[in-house]
Amino acid sequence: MLTNVGGADRVARIIIGLALIALGVTGVIGWWGLIGVVVLATGIVRVCPAYLPFRFSTRKKS
Repeated sequence: MLTNVGGADRVARIIIGLALIALGVTGVIGWWGLIGVVVLATGIVRVCPAYLPFRFSTRKKS
């Protein structure tokens, strides 16, 4: 599988995803916190579907 999410991007997505989920669960931002699940998932699997059509990648070339 092609990965297109690099190291710093991955860490940021995981932290932001967890924060959004926590804010949603505590009721601070309501149901908008569910967006955190998508952000967290893209950080974990290292693939961002929004990057694919543009052939964009934050991953370093090896």
